[in-house]
Amino acid sequence: MTEDVIILSIETSCDETACSIVRNGNDILSNVVISQIESHKRFGGVVPEVASRHHVESITMVIEETMAQADLKPADLTAVAVTEGPGLIGALLVGINAAKAFSFAHDLPLIPVHHIAGHIYANQLEEELKFPLVALIVSGGHTELIYMKDHLSFEVMGETRDDAVGESYDKVARVIGLPYPGGPYIDRLSSEGEDTFNFPRPYLEPGSYDFSFSGLKSSVINTLHNYKQKDIEVNTADVAQSFQQSVVDVLTKKTMDAVAGCDVNQLIVAGGVAANKGLRSKFEELCDVKNIQLSIPALKYCTDNAAMIGAAAYHLYKKKHFAALDLNGRNYIDIEEIAY
Repeated sequence: MTEDVIILSIETSCDETACSIVRNGNDILSNVVISQIESHKRFGGVVPEVASRHHVESITMVIEETMAQADLKPADLTAVAVTEGPGLIGALLVGINAAKAFSFAHDLPLIPVHHIAGHIYANQLEEELKFPLVALIVSGGHTELIYMKDHLSFEVMGETRDDAVGESYDKVARVIGLPYPGGPYIDRLSSEGEDTFNFPRPYLEPGSYDFSFSGLKSSVINTLHNYKQKDIEVNTADVAQSFQQSVVDVLTKKTMDAVAGCDVNQLIVAGGVAANKGLRSKFEELCDVKNIQLSIPALKYCTDNAAMIGAAAYHLYKKKHFAALDLNGRNYIDIEEIAY
């Protein structure tokens, strides 16, 4: 009988202090997340130094609560995993140092995990990954299309050339007058409006799977400024729907083109923006028509959490991909460069 692999994982790459215990890559024994949204709302975005300080205040409590919820002792664990990057370097270091201390104190292997790999493996928490597959990662800091022929095999097909899609949502929301984080507010407001503005769809050159949302964001901002200068009232619900429809059209077209070109068994959509109802609905519609298996995590696993890090860490553990105690945070890591 195969012995269970029980991994305590830590995620502090941005503004969530998270810890989880996952058994065998998909059985969540405990999952604790402390969000800092209320602290960052007044600034209209995440302030790195504030995020780091909150992590320092919360990390020990979060680990203790995670162990208590699972009713486990350190001796019951197989390994400790932590997000190595990419992310805010100060925030990453809090989680990494906590993981290193826990690993050293209890003589447990230390597993470094790429944040994007974690988002992809969030899907494994609910169903098996079926290779080959294409994964679309959409969040506040990332917009990438990744091809996987097997576990831990990552080939970047396309990525953002400027603003990530989640970042664009936040900036457009601020101009409309919506609170931070902007994505959920635009998503809700868009259901009350219509695509009357017909904002540009930035598809880039033919055949490219890269993304660019800077021009779209600027088009929205300039349109609103022009209306304001002319003292013309704007229907913000129509602005939200017009912006969202442009984003959804671009993300779905490029992704479905990539899926058609790769002959894959599964399409994965992951990251914070995967919680967007408009995007989920469009992908469900397209995949139903084309008979493609679609996998999108439950809403609580779309945003940053540590269970997804534990899911990815399970496969890294099987490959004995461990780190020494000199592990450091990295604000940027090319997922293709990691020798798994």
